[in-house]
Order: sequence, then structure tokens, then C-alpha cells
Amino acid sequence: MNRDKRREDNRKGAGDRGQWASKTEYVLVVVGNVVGLGNVWRFPYLCYKNGGGAFLVPYTLSALVCGIPLFLLESSCGQYTQEGFITYWRKLCPLAEGIGYGFLIMKLYDFSYVLIEVWALFYLAFSFSSQLPWAHCDNTWNTANCLGLHASSSPNLTTNQTNVTSAATEFWERRMLGMSSGIEQLGSVRWELALCLLACWVFCYFCIWKGVRSSGKVAYFTATFPYVMLLILLIRGLTLPGAWEGIYFYLYPEVHRLANLEVWLEAGSQIFFSYSLSIGTVCVLGSHNDYKNNCYRDCFWLCLLNSGTSFVAGFVVFSVLGFMAQKQGVSVDNVAESGPGLAFIAYPQATALMPLPQFWTVCFFLMLILLSVDTHFVNVETLVSSVSDMFPKLFRAPVRHEIFVLVICSCCFLFHVILVTEGGIYVFQLIDYYACTRACQDFMTVCHCLAVCWVFGADRVCIIIEDMTSHRPPAFFKLCWKYVVPLLTLVSFILYLVDYKHLRINDSYVYPDWAYALGWAMMLSSVLMVPLWAAGKMWRTPGTLRERLTILCHPENPAWQRENGNLREERTSLEPGASGTTRADDVLTEQLSTFLKC
Repeated sequence: MNRDKRREDNRKGAGDRGQWASKTEYVLVVVGNVVGLGNVWRFPYLCYKNGGGAFLVPYTLSALVCGIPLFLLESSCGQYTQEGFITYWRKLCPLAEGIGYGFLIMKLYDFSYVLIEVWALFYLAFSFSSQLPWAHCDNTWNTANCLGLHASSSPNLTTNQTNVTSAATEFWERRMLGMSSGIEQLGSVRWELALCLLACWVFCYFCIWKGVRSSGKVAYFTATFPYVMLLILLIRGLTLPGAWEGIYFYLYPEVHRLANLEVWLEAGSQIFFSYSLSIGTVCVLGSHNDYKNNCYRDCFWLCLLNSGTSFVAGFVVFSVLGFMAQKQGVSVDNVAESGPGLAFIAYPQATALMPLPQFWTVCFFLMLILLSVDTHFVNVETLVSSVSDMFPKLFRAPVRHEIFVLVICSCCFLFHVILVTEGGIYVFQLIDYYACTRACQDFMTVCHCLAVCWVFGADRVCIIIEDMTSHRPPAFFKLCWKYVVPLLTLVSFILYLVDYKHLRINDSYVYPDWAYALGWAMMLSSVLMVPLWAAGKMWRTPGTLRERLTILCHPENPAWQRENGNLREERTSLEPGASGTTRADDVLTEQLSTFLKC
């Protein structure tokens, strides 16, 4: 009781937490976050690699049984509690607060994706050159084995190409990255990349320094302009010779690939990645909504927009790759790549073959920058908001909030300087492969579903959603929350551990043993927060084991007691009258006992 009283006193002395100025701002910020680089460089390649049009079957099923239900669960819990991804567990299930701290650690690792924005900004600066430097071999950094873009397109080329390197690859590795021989040799800082990194963090600071009031305004441009660029590139791509051959490679269905379990795992992983699930983002963005916002309707439209953008982006990418393949006289699969290889090697080469190459290159990298900017500042904003909710009196005051955001951005900039060294690409790949892997999201999803839908109660969640939106979710959602989602993600987690392979760069560079140990430490640092925090709470709580579980599985000062008319009526109708506790609490105790027996 004293602890709750201190929290309430702390909140009374704190500033306003802040809400979105309008529904439009919320939608734009969520769209800017979930529609990101994964839609442009990950989904099209996955679709092509995993059966073309047939890949849409597992992708759609994963969206229906995992993506949409989880998006609704996270956004509704955030809107209901009006808290960040750490403190909102105190109103749901205090025993599971370690999930919030796991999200916090995952967010810190996720900040490393600012490096994509840095690379895109670097390429954008060179896109204004009179002759694109990745199209020819007349640069100081090129080697004797360099093969210019127009030379590789020549039908008269008879040179042995076994040891040649494209001009685009040499620009990527030698001019921008200055790649060292391995992670053991970080080398010097690439000062041009460091300046780009500084610019990215400065822009991020001014996007979020006033909280949701500033980030909501920025999203009007950063969330909409990429669609303008995407439309321009789509129209241009479809009018190029060879475009339809590329689209054929993109969508041609290979039904037999559906028998491969890896295809289904890739589809589920893409849904979690592109929807930003099980990392705390969706619940924090929803927590800044009005309590009566229709999150039920928002969920469907936002998920549909995300998946639709991924599908359209495939036409943008493969129409241009088809054109490039025709120019070079090769098949599309010889030029199709994923991730940085697509964005910084294959696509720049393709735009260099077009008339007015500078214009199309600028459009492409502007789109990449804005896609990554949205995801970047939203990730930082959700972390700042969640930490501020833990210490509202300390961090919500107007001047203190700006200082706190400045400290976060400055510290992250200094830490990320290691990523712009000559060996920084090896560090980035290590973080991406281990700290931001699907295994972390799978584990957090299982814990999240068990805590919310089994301990807090799926029936309670349905009542809360009905009270907020006037729409009660169908039984299908409750079935997915309680059984389908945790079962599928648990299987995915186990298969990841069974099929684990060491990270290699270009199938040749092998990391030293200490680097693999560091990678596993990064992965476990977020996963182990859940059991360690639960064990710590159990140890500090007085009483028998059953009494401790009962206390820690009931909300502290729950938002369930919100003074809201409709919710009040629902709760009153559940009261037995003489017992002094609600039937909902009795149901919770019964569910907890059943869960413990299992």
C-alpha cells in the first residue's frame, strides 16, 4: 500500500504523459513505424525465394492467425493501461514485468539499425554526382579486378569474370565501409559515416524532444512521402523493358515449396518483423490514444496497409531487377539479392542504367532514408516514454524531458560510433544475427500470451476491448491468443535452436569464438530478464508460494477499476454481492490454479 501511495504521489507531481493530438497522427506514426525497410528489401526477396506467389499462402495465414490477433492484443493492452511496455505489466500481471525489461534491452539493440539510415544518407550525397561512382571503375578506390557497369552489360565482353568485382561492390566495400579483414580489426572511424550518424541522431532528437506532440507532427511528412517515392518508382519500373520478366520471377507460384517447413517459418518471421510485434512498440504507441479509441478497427486497417505495401514494393523492386537482368543478358535470379545487397548494390546498379540515373537514385535513397527515419525515432520514443513512465516525476517535467531525450540520443550516438569504423559492419551483422533474431521475439510472444491471456485472462481482455470500442472480438481471437499463437511461436523458437548455425559473412568469414559467445550473451540478455525478474519478485514478496503467486498475478492498483460507466456495469454484473470480490477475480484465481497444475 505504501508503495502504491508513493507511485500516486509521484504521478501527481509529474507532467502530463501526453496523447496524440488527433487520430491521424497516431495512424501516421504507426504506419511510419510498421512500414519500413522490411517491406522494401526483405519481403520481395522472401517471396521470390520461397515459392513466388505460393509464398502468399503461408504469409496470409500467418497474418490472420498471428499478426492481426497479436497487433490487437498489444495495442488494446497499451490503450487500456495508458502505460509504457514496462509499467503496464503492473496493471496486468506484475510477475511478468521482466517481459518489459526484456523489451527494453531489445530496443537498445534495435537502435543499431540507424546504420541503414547512415548508409542511405551517404549514398544520397553521392547520387548528385555528374557520373554515379558505382557505375564505373575510374575511381581512386577501384582495383584492377573492377568491372564497370556498362562493361558488364556489353555483349562483346569475353574477359574471364571469375575474379572480377563489380564497381558497385567496390564502392560499397572499399569506398564507404572501408572493410577491414574482420571484427578483430575495427580500424579507424570513417569520418564521413560518423558525420552522417551525427546528422541522423540530431534529426531523431528534434523529432521526439517534445514527446508525441512533436513526433506526431513529423509523421505527416515522413510517413507519407515514402509512398510518393514508391509510386514514382513503381510507375517508372513498370515501363522499363524487361520489367515483366522480373515480376514473373517475383510472383510465379512454385506450389511444391509449401511442403518446406522453412517457407512457413520465413513467413511468420516476416509478419513479426514488419508488424513490429513482441518488441513493445505497438503497445506504447497505443497507450497514447484516448481510452475510447477504436483500436479494433485500427488493427485491421493498419495490418492490411502494411501487407499491401510489402506486396506493391515487390513490383517496384523486381520490375527494376528484370530491367537490369535484361541489360546484362542474365536471368533475374543472378541479380536478385536481399537486405543491404539489394538496397546498396543491386538497385543502385539498376538505376544507373536508366536515363536520368541521378534522379531515380535520389528518389530511391530518399525513400530508404524516410522509411528508416520513422522506425528509428519511433523506437527511441517508445523507450523514452516507457522509462519516463517508471519515473514520471523525474522525467516528465518539461525541461527534464528534453534533457533526458538529449542524454539518450547522445549516449547512443557515442556507442554507435563503433558501427562506423572499418570493422563496424562485422559488429552490426553480429547484433542483427543474435540480438535481433526471431528467437527473442518468439520467446517474448509465448511469455506475453501466457501472462495476458492465461493469468490476467483472455475474457477480461475481450471485455476491455468491448468497453473501449463497443466491439467484442470474436472467439477466434481468444483462440489465437490462448492456443494458436503461443504454440506456433514455441515451435518456431525450438526449431531455431535445433537448426542454429554460426554466423558467416559471405559464406567465407568465420567469427572468432569470443564473438559468438558475445552474440549469445546479447540474445540471452533479453530472454533471461523474464525468468530472473519473476524469481526476484517471488523472493522479495512475503508469504507462502501460493500466496506470492496470487499477489503477483493480480494487478497492482489495477486499471480494471477504471471509473468508466460501461466497464463499471460489466464489473458490477460480475459481482456476487456478499463475497467482496468480483467473479472476474474468482475466474482469474481459477485460471491461475489450472495453469499451475498444467
